[in-house]
Amino acid sequence: MTAVLVAPSILSADISRLGDEVRALDREGADWIHIDVMDGHFVPNITWGPMVVSAVRPLTRKPLDVHLMISPAEPYLEAFARAGADGITIHAEAGPHADRSLEAIRSLGRKAGIALNPATHESAIAHLLHRLDLILVMTVNPGFGGQAFIPAMAAKIARIRDMIGTRPIRLEVDGGITPSTAALAVKAGADVLVAGSAIFSDISHGSYGAKNRALRAAAVPADVA
Repeated sequence: MTAVLVAPSILSADISRLGDEVRALDREGADWIHIDVMDGHFVPNITWGPMVVSAVRPLTRKPLDVHLMISPAEPYLEAFARAGADGITIHAEAGPHADRSLEAIRSLGRKAGIALNPATHESAIAHLLHRLDLILVMTVNPGFGGQAFIPAMAAKIARIRDMIGTRPIRLEVDGGITPSTAALAVKAGADVLVAGSAIFSDISHGSYGAKNRALRAAAVPADVA
């Protein structure tokens, strides 16, 4: 079984002390740092751009997992690569030339990912598998943190896991990930868990490290625990 990774999303962090938040995540066991980039056009919210990625880069050696919820994405790929992204994920729905964009990401020396919104069928990426290092299944409609996991996405995760087969492609899930939904997602085939509210909310009830460990523990099937 591939090790399950936890990628806390700094969308839910305290922006007024973002540097401290990233350092704490690094120190307390995050595997990746997930950075959600939103443009107010492709999704109904605006977050940050390459300058924030560049500011975060010196604070951690963990991979920066940059998720571009923007359209068009292709004109900005080089800027995010130069800023320090280790992986760049674009949306299948964001433009007509996903194959070209994925090739561009890899030519920049970065891991290439593609994301699927809840209503987008997995067949949309069937001819892109040779370009991919990561597939991201959105388990909520993108744009805001704190939403509930859409149960129908578990079956979609399982279908994509079958599509991947033995290819070295990570299967990431993002949206409504808690210990209970983490178990559901991993059982279906996910191996990277993006978590925002589950990591950052009510931090007085547990450290970031404890919350990372809770997600991993929930993701381990009982028969191998």
